[in-house]
Amino acid sequence: MAKAKAEVKETPLMKQYNAIKAKHPGALLLFRVGDFYETFGEDAIRASKVLDIVLTKRANGSASHIELAGFPHHSLDNYLPKLVRAGNRVAICDQLEDPKSVKGIVKRGVTELVTPGLSFNDNVLDKKRNNYLASLFFDKDQVGISFLDLSTGEFLTAQGSKEYIDKLVQSLNPSEFIFCKSNREIFYDRFKESHNTYHLDDWVFAYDYTYEKLTSHFETANLKGFGIESLGLGIVASGAILHYLEETEHKEVKHIASISRIEEDKYVWLDKFTIRNLELVYPQQEGGVPLINILDHTHTPMGSRLMKRWMVLPLKEKSRIEERLSIVDAFAENTELRDQISIHLKQIGDLERLISKVAVGRINPREMNQLRKALENIRPIQGYAANASHKSLQALADQMNPCDKLLERIQEQLKEEAPMLVHQGNFVQDGVDEELDELRKISHSGKDYLLQIQQRETERTGITSLKIAYNRVFGYYLEVTNLHKDKVPAEWIRKQTLVNAERYITEELKTYEDKILTAEDKIQAIEQQIFLDLVSFAAEYTAQVQQNAKVVGMLDCLISFATVAEINHYCRPQINDKMIIDIQEGRHPVIEKQLPVGESYVPNDVFLDDHTHQILIITGPNMAGKSALLRQTALIVLMAQMGCYVPAKAAILGITDKVFTRVGASDNLSKGESTFMVEMTETASILNNLSDRSLVLMDEIGRGTSTYDGISIAWSIVEYLHNHDKFKPKTLFATHYHELNQLQEDFPAIKNFNVSVKEVGNKVIFMRKLKEGGSEHSFGIHVAQMAGMPNPVVIRAAEIMHHLEKDKIRNQTDDKMKDLPKNNFQLNLFEADPTFMEIKEILDSLDINTISPVEALLKLNEIKGKLKK
Repeated sequence: MAKAKAEVKETPLMKQYNAIKAKHPGALLLFRVGDFYETFGEDAIRASKVLDIVLTKRANGSASHIELAGFPHHSLDNYLPKLVRAGNRVAICDQLEDPKSVKGIVKRGVTELVTPGLSFNDNVLDKKRNNYLASLFFDKDQVGISFLDLSTGEFLTAQGSKEYIDKLVQSLNPSEFIFCKSNREIFYDRFKESHNTYHLDDWVFAYDYTYEKLTSHFETANLKGFGIESLGLGIVASGAILHYLEETEHKEVKHIASISRIEEDKYVWLDKFTIRNLELVYPQQEGGVPLINILDHTHTPMGSRLMKRWMVLPLKEKSRIEERLSIVDAFAENTELRDQISIHLKQIGDLERLISKVAVGRINPREMNQLRKALENIRPIQGYAANASHKSLQALADQMNPCDKLLERIQEQLKEEAPMLVHQGNFVQDGVDEELDELRKISHSGKDYLLQIQQRETERTGITSLKIAYNRVFGYYLEVTNLHKDKVPAEWIRKQTLVNAERYITEELKTYEDKILTAEDKIQAIEQQIFLDLVSFAAEYTAQVQQNAKVVGMLDCLISFATVAEINHYCRPQINDKMIIDIQEGRHPVIEKQLPVGESYVPNDVFLDDHTHQILIITGPNMAGKSALLRQTALIVLMAQMGCYVPAKAAILGITDKVFTRVGASDNLSKGESTFMVEMTETASILNNLSDRSLVLMDEIGRGTSTYDGISIAWSIVEYLHNHDKFKPKTLFATHYHELNQLQEDFPAIKNFNVSVKEVGNKVIFMRKLKEGGSEHSFGIHVAQMAGMPNPVVIRAAEIMHHLEKDKIRNQTDDKMKDLPKNNFQLNLFEADPTFMEIKEILDSLDINTISPVEALLKLNEIKGKLKK
């Protein structure tokens, strides 16, 4: 008996739940029960916290209870994004049968497994950025990587050094990573930041299995046509993604029609530090403004996503850069053409993700109408581009396909005001299906038809009190009062006798009743079938529509570049193969847009080459604009190689193949790394990856350690860059170590510059202008005062500096520090002595928070005079 009590009998529902849950142990299971999605146990606890919904308990058999939390099924689009953004893998378990037609437990199964990197849900996705799933495969010194955006069908792969893979991860910012179990420690050691991850069994990452997965999916004999046949590690990573799609119930993947190689030698090398430091796509600080915010004036999600990719993958091929620049030129000159195309771009929406939904059968009637709207606007865009005088625009027009037959079919079959959900009905046009039209007439004009029968039968029989009504027992009936029952025709069938009347049915009423009662169900079924056929027909145009989306995205980006150039007065850069960077009156594209109204940005010239001006050592006060000058030079180079006009009066730029930056302090204390350690790590990465066409930006190298260490390291780095036996990287080296100005005397390709300031009385005005020659004063104490440092600190710092500057011989600094007037005691000034009382009165009358350094020194001099008396 005791044993029997201990055993808990599962309910049929929970038995079914547990069996499905066992197949997806790592996922949060949304279990459809009637009109609700329910979660149980640990899933319910997690869901209730994330979604802020009520957590309850329910009986699970005869002697136990289990936690329960749920929400209405129609609220899935509201709750699912919250669960996924919290890092959950969510298995959606739906009812696979109509409960009305089933006795006992309804058959259920997982219809979709949504993960942070796999989703079609618009509320989960950000329309302005790709949602990549990344697959990684590590092997000794090389790594294979693959990126898939399921929502667009974009499939990319690459392989290379760990540093190259780091750069790609930083650039494309995947939402989720998968890797094999044996690579677990390597992954977490390499990518210490927190990521959404999932590991698969090692056998999934076998070369033969993954190669077959790819060739089977693309229906090809090999992978040579995609240019990835030789990428063994990339193939493994890519094939593992296709396996993962099957595992997550994503079986409809025809929209993944191709795979592309990210070719390292075609794009500028931007290491992960540079992408972060230059704030290309994301700001470093909260409230900061990245470059993408300035350049992105796109009208379509495809354009916005493509621009982000262009930004982190600038081109190295002069011909491709010139092609983009020439199209921007065409749009800059012909504002009418730009405006005409822009009007239609605004109407297109997310064509790329719409056609993906078509391909996987997840599109709804309203979205299908958006596809129609997009296609209606493709033809005029194609026409404007085809009629343009520019050959590159004409070539883009040739790549577009208006998909006339698809557009015509959607226009013919779908009403313009279609609902979101198919079962809401009434979205198919009249005239598409005869039976549907007939059923609609029956459904919509039921009362009129019954009234016609009633009038006709009244006239025929002379029964003036005749009426037609309905009840659930025997449906529609004719009711006749006893006064007229002798007039009832013989073919009427009596069904019920009342006190004062009798009820009859007729064959006509029975036939009509069958029609009207089943009309709604039939209408819904016919409309659903028409829509399914339409989706199937549209899916045949997947490749053509994807190509349209690609061209639209390119046009959108290039029009955005032209618009930004006009608004911000940018110029077209001259791109060549020489080893120079010659920027005249360059500006920082972001800072100039953040300046207060009425204040203009101070432009600067920068000239770099490989033999006379290879390294510019830039000195000058803090806050004078050294860092901005470094960043703007890099941004101008990158914008040009993206194919964008640049913020300058003129720019002649030789192709740059690598951009390195070491700017700004970025402690990584959570990982046990100090500012100086981070600084040295980033600098080492630069020095180990140099090339002849590199642009190197270094800001305040060595400031994280002692003065002597810092000067020594900075000095040796500059010498190394100048004397490198293979490469002469163009370098901007900003520093507050004025000692480095000596290097110009010793090395022919090093030049000293300073960001000038002007002293007016005791104030410093930052001119923000780059001038030849070094600077010997950092004005740090003035900056401290401007920052609101308490005046006692400022006065004491001035005293120390004045003492140190009495002797300029650097090797005597330590002795000078020993001779400093000490500040580690308190004077007991206020004795009974009359002189001290006078001093007390002077001090009491001072407002230490408002007094200027000069006034303070005068008061000190006055006090000193009284002490001498």
